[in-house]
Amino acid sequence: MIACVDGLTGFPNAIETVFPKTQVQLCIVHMVRNSVAFVPWQQSKQVCADLKAIYGAATESEAEFNLELFAEKWDKQYPSISKSWRSHWASIIPFFAFPPEIRRAIYTTNAIESMNSSLRKVIKSQQIFPSDEAAFKLVYLAIRNISKKWTMPIRDWKPALNRFAILFEDRLHV
Repeated sequence: MIACVDGLTGFPNAIETVFPKTQVQLCIVHMVRNSVAFVPWQQSKQVCADLKAIYGAATESEAEFNLELFAEKWDKQYPSISKSWRSHWASIIPFFAFPPEIRRAIYTTNAIESMNSSLRKVIKSQQIFPSDEAAFKLVYLAIRNISKKWTMPIRDWKPALNRFAILFEDRLHV
């Protein structure tokens, strides 16, 4: 229904090809991280606060207005930040079509990245596999162990699930 991606080239097109009804959303956390990558530590908190005014806006038009304010304030020092947000705007704005409870559930890919990182650690320790079956078993056992750490539910998941049931009633069977 919704796929949050981290900006890998071609990934949104691949998702839309296989799942044509899927709405692709760029990971907001990645956008913020990329934005402050070249900002000195002393100013990063202020830049992040101003970026939050963009992605925390209630509507797309309010977000666009806040992006203009951000550009007026920061473009002299960091013109690449607003330029990046503008060039990725089409992949950011699907986010604003959803209510706040869904936005909190879809704004980042961090949970997936955490799992991938844990899988990489396990696979790295075993560089050669005697068979494909051995590799599958290792990945299965690793995911089983990783999932034991998943004790915290997604923030605001129940209200989000209710909204998903309404928005995607033809595809979500709860």
